[in-house]
Amino acid sequence: MAKVKLTKNELKKEKDSLKRFQRYLPTLILKKQQLQMVIRQVEAKVREVESERNKLQSQLDTWIPVFGEEAGIGDLVKIQYISTDTGNIAGVDIPVFQGLEFQDILYDLFSKPLWIDRGIDMIKSIAVIDAEIETLRQQILLLGKELRITTQRVNLFEKVKIPETRENIRIIQIYLGDQQTAAVVRGKMAKNKIEKVK
Repeated sequence: MAKVKLTKNELKKEKDSLKRFQRYLPTLILKKQQLQMVIRQVEAKVREVESERNKLQSQLDTWIPVFGEEAGIGDLVKIQYISTDTGNIAGVDIPVFQGLEFQDILYDLFSKPLWIDRGIDMIKSIAVIDAEIETLRQQILLLGKELRITTQRVNLFEKVKIPETRENIRIIQIYLGDQQTAAVVRGKMAKNKIEKVK
């Protein structure tokens, strides 16, 4: 703990700091709660989307032996770009998934099997879901970092700054009270000496 000045100005400064800490702490606690709630919501969304992906994957598993016939199906699905936007939750900028754009790859309909179109659609659907899951995981990562920082600040205010400031105020008040009492005693002693001299 830093050495505190035992003056009235320092007492006022410490009281102002205490008011500021007590005014700011509820805002931090609210932000922490909001971040925790949003992280839980995003984690639930990830589970939901992963469940959807697993359903598609199980449908795709029935097609895998058929895909084995055509080695070049992966060449028919190429991602052109991932479309994301930026959202803001509790002061944190997070990516928000918008969609995927695929390259139009032309292929000879007569040389490819009949199932190729359905297979390409399923692979594109899984790619979209994978991109959405990745975006949601980035959200969780960014929100988790902000939650850690906010939790550290809450702990700093609750466990360090507010108790330290209260203790400084108590020490200054005790010292100033002792000084005031000593001044009164000196004043009475001086008054008695003056009366004795008269």
